[in-house]
Parts: sequence; C-alpha cells; structure tokens
Amino acid sequence: MRKQILNLLETNSKLSPAEIAAMIGSDEVSVANEIKAMEEEKIICGYHTLIDWEKVESDKVTALIGLKISPVRGEGFDRISTRISKFSEVKSVYLMSGSSNDLMLTIEGNSLKDISQFVYEKIAPMDTVVSTATYFVLKKYKDHKVIMTDGHGDDERIPVMA
Repeated sequence: MRKQILNLLETNSKLSPAEIAAMIGSDEVSVANEIKAMEEEKIICGYHTLIDWEKVESDKVTALIGLKISPVRGEGFDRISTRISKFSEVKSVYLMSGSSNDLMLTIEGNSLKDISQFVYEKIAPMDTVVSTATYFVLKKYKDHKVIMTDGHGDDERIPVMA
C-alpha cells in the first residue's frame, strides 16, 4: 500500500486520503494513518508545487552545475555537499557516477549573470572544488513527471503516402 500511496502523491500531492483510498481500494483512515507514519519516518520529506515560471515571469533562469571534487579523506563528498546545500540558490545536489562530474547541482537565479556570479564567487573558490561546468536550461519539456508544454512541440507534419 505504501508504494501505491507514494506513487500517487509523487504525481499529485493535492490528492486527499479519501481520493487515494478510492484509487487503491482501501479506506480513508488507513491511508491517512499510513501518510502520517511516512511523514514521521521522513519517507515523505515534504510537498512541492510545480510552477511553470515561464508563464509567470521570464527572468528566472535554471542551470545545472557539474562539479569535479577532490574528496576529503574520511568524509568523501559529504562535507562539501552539505555546505553547498545550504545556499538558497541551490535547489538540489546529487552525487553522480558515470560522468566526469562528481556532484551535479540544480540552481536558480534571476539572470545568466546571477548564476555565473554565484558559481565564480561561491562555488569555484571552495577548497575541494577542482572544476565546474555550467549548463543552462533553455526550456523544460517535462519536470517531476509533468509535461510542461502545451503540445506545441508535437509532430504536426502531414504524413506522406508512398
């Protein structure tokens, strides 16, 4: 039952326990108790609203920042990751495998200049940061399992008959 509840809440956190119960064939009290238990166990860490900022303001800029880190003996990447996580501009911090980047950050700013300034003033000077690579998000097509386009990217070509 937990995985069913989590899958539904991940897609739509506004679902009520009654709605979830109806969808998974359970009762409202059991679902509400299970959600409360998962919140207390920190399985459910919070609830988020996904906003399409392009429809509200065009100034918000999102970037992915790849970091090559020199890990600290006995601490690995934890100390630097915790320190980076405290910046308000940082939306997420991930330890990566299979790439030249050790950490991948998602950050937001009001302009390209804000983001570049954040990287060169706050991230790059950190003692264990070896290098950075900045990737700016030009357009979001899907975010948190939600399609962000209004179908304008659909293939509307006329089929050619042979």
